[in-house]
Amino acid sequence: MDVLSDRDPTRIGTHTLLARLGAGGMGQVYLGRSPGGRLVALKVIREEITDHPEALARFRREVETVRAVRSAYTANLIDAGLDAAPYWLATEYVPGPTLGNAVATRGPMPAETCRALLAALAEGLAAVHSHGVTHRDLKPQNVILAAQGPQLIDFGIARGTAQTALTEAGFAPGTPGYTAPEVLLRNQVGPAADVFALGATLAHAATGRPPFGHGEPAGVSYRAVHEAIDLGGVEPALAALAEACVAKDPAARPGLAEVIARCQVRTALVEDTFYGGLAALGEPVPPTPTASATHPAPRAVPAAPVQASLDPHALPTASASNGYGYTPTQVAQPAGDTRRNRRPWLVAGAAGLIVGVGAAAVLTLLPGPDKGKDASGGPGTTSAAATTAGSDETVLQPPAYVEQTNPSRDFWSADPASPEDAGECGLPAEERNQYLQSSISAAGTDAPYTSGKGRIGFRLSDPAVKDGKPYYVSVAVKPAHPIDADTGRPIEGGFQENLDLGYTSKPVDVGTDWVYLTYPDDFQQFVNGKKYGDAIPVENDPGDWTVLVLHVQGPKQYASVDCRGFVVK
Repeated sequence: MDVLSDRDPTRIGTHTLLARLGAGGMGQVYLGRSPGGRLVALKVIREEITDHPEALARFRREVETVRAVRSAYTANLIDAGLDAAPYWLATEYVPGPTLGNAVATRGPMPAETCRALLAALAEGLAAVHSHGVTHRDLKPQNVILAAQGPQLIDFGIARGTAQTALTEAGFAPGTPGYTAPEVLLRNQVGPAADVFALGATLAHAATGRPPFGHGEPAGVSYRAVHEAIDLGGVEPALAALAEACVAKDPAARPGLAEVIARCQVRTALVEDTFYGGLAALGEPVPPTPTASATHPAPRAVPAAPVQASLDPHALPTASASNGYGYTPTQVAQPAGDTRRNRRPWLVAGAAGLIVGVGAAAVLTLLPGPDKGKDASGGPGTTSAAATTAGSDETVLQPPAYVEQTNPSRDFWSADPASPEDAGECGLPAEERNQYLQSSISAAGTDAPYTSGKGRIGFRLSDPAVKDGKPYYVSVAVKPAHPIDADTGRPIEGGFQENLDLGYTSKPVDVGTDWVYLTYPDDFQQFVNGKKYGDAIPVENDPGDWTVLVLHVQGPKQYASVDCRGFVVK
């Protein structure tokens, strides 16, 4: 969990906030304390999407789902505020690490622990299904290893059997690597899809590896549809059960009762020594902030009762877009936009409800100070900060690379009516910086970039805005379509729009001098702290490409400050 920032409220309803637990596509999750001293996990819907009826309906539907699914395997609803923005919900807080965090810390689980955990999760899913709800996003990050047994969290995209789909056309619900083939291919969601996710989650617990490998979301989804799951080194009987759960044909998968029977559990999971050690990994609860420790201008969010009538609708629509050209211009964030910095999907020690669809990854920031305007290069040392010699002042160093943390829904589209191929982005910038200027052109000319090599430039127009502090900038160049890492070309039969961040440059401390990068020479892609591949030639993927200028603020933090694009013909 992270400490509260000066942008966070100090109270939500009647609850005092203690820390940040995580963030996702729709909201920020906090750890809070009720007036009577009870710990709760509170999710607040992001302000910039509260004006979208579809987003609000989805959030209300989540409240209804959590309220309906009352089980020993889920965190119960405590309170919610749905009458006025900002909207929020509070569930009981369950201490313990996520399964993903536990595996990353302690490594793969023994076979017997995996069987006991699988049986408990299957029992939990059966309880959810008994309420007429499918989870649709079961994965290691959505399982809390509580002392009394595992807890299922995040019902943000869960769906009742009588409800209509809440998925935009072209998008599949769930997380790549844990989403069933029938969901990816036909958006066919049902209990069998949860069984597939259960098998994939078991594979991760038993191997410590992603069930269908690393890489771009579309590539991982392709392997989930066409290739075998990674179960190398797993005990044969346990591997056979996992393989049955992830059968490509949903009709061939076992039911949850059969899964439980095949686990042959003879003792309680809490009696398992290895599991007990994992449950103890949860982070300690921070103390209630004192008046002197809170922000100077605290903001409180009023309480509101849960509404009785909740109507299901579609996913959030894109917010108002901004137009951008090709020449350097000042880019300001639209008034009222409050998109937060991107953060990894993390729930450690709470039954938080993090909403989002896509691959979870760690944003690794490694130093490699670069005042010389060279944006190429690879990883450096493992420290994210250095101390100035002879002083106690800590000076942040630019990271050696930027790695995707959340799905990227920034898409630039060309305006066919413009002779200069101007266009617009579907989402506003996440962070306001009216002094940031950027440009895109063909390398060596001022002509629009349509093929070959491109030149991307950026700078700050006013030196005073830095106030002596570094301002690290990286550029992300995003192809028009999901790219197959093996061929360097669009994936055949792609299941969704390109949610990948694309290829990024090495961050630099930018000032008033123009910094110029060459695409594809200065761009690479990193996954899990390692170089995944070089940027592809633009000719490999004709269409509308997106260029994002990212402000890199520190470990696990970067935000878009400019969105442009170009057309590859």
